[in-house]
Amino acid sequence: MKISYECGPCFLRQAREAMDLSTDDETLKMEIMEDIFKFLSSNFKLDTNSNGTGSAMHKMIKEKTGCRDPYRKEKIEGNEIALKYLPDVKKILEEDSSLENHVKIAIIGNILDFGAFTLDDDIESVIKTALKKDLAVKDIEEFEESLKTHDKVLYLVDNTGEIVFDKLLLAKIREYGLKITIAVKSEPILNDACMEEALDAGLDEYGEIVEIGCGTVGYVDSEISDEFREIFESHDFVISKGMGNYEGLTEIDLSDKDIYFLLCAKCNTISKDIGVNLHDMLLFKK
Repeated sequence: MKISYECGPCFLRQAREAMDLSTDDETLKMEIMEDIFKFLSSNFKLDTNSNGTGSAMHKMIKEKTGCRDPYRKEKIEGNEIALKYLPDVKKILEEDSSLENHVKIAIIGNILDFGAFTLDDDIESVIKTALKKDLAVKDIEEFEESLKTHDKVLYLVDNTGEIVFDKLLLAKIREYGLKITIAVKSEPILNDACMEEALDAGLDEYGEIVEIGCGTVGYVDSEISDEFREIFESHDFVISKGMGNYEGLTEIDLSDKDIYFLLCAKCNTISKDIGVNLHDMLLFKK
């Protein structure tokens, strides 16, 4: 997906957040921000890829601060909090164990900022309220047909915290007899799940976990490893979580794939690109 004018403030917000998590050196942060302004002044154009631009910016911050994983603490806490709520979510699904509800739970995981919750928060109420909300785009029948038709699926995860809720959908998918391959980032980027966080969350119980060969914002086709490209090309059925993967995958030809996107449209650029309203929950075939 290409950037819009609204991506500019978002890049700067992310840069500030990443720098604050990486270093307390105010002089260094000023120097990095100057470099980011120079970078964006040369690269912030209508035909620029959003994921590639964001990835380059975060790489710059990590290199200049020497902090390889700025969001490490937030990732650990996100998984821990989500795991504490997992039994409550399972109880909710016991009341209605439909495929659609499992999809909704996975998308709700994409909405929730687990790092912002405490154990005193009524997350169960938040989840139940979200479950009552209809999917704005609901290709659930096509999705179930794909589950019945294919013998394997590639599942591209997104953030830590939400991957705990992905486990519930993965368990549901396994009921259809599919072999599941779960793809994570090879290097830290934002609060995206890497191998360590995926193993901590127990995703290996549901399928083989593989790395994509890079640490980019979402999916960037030019950066993935040859090994992961073989895996990607060998799967006709792909499930993609989150906005970042949507942004990257829509930049390549997917005509030979049965691919479904599960996400919440959390920004105007994404919602306009898809043709939905801000904050809509979506399951759609591309």
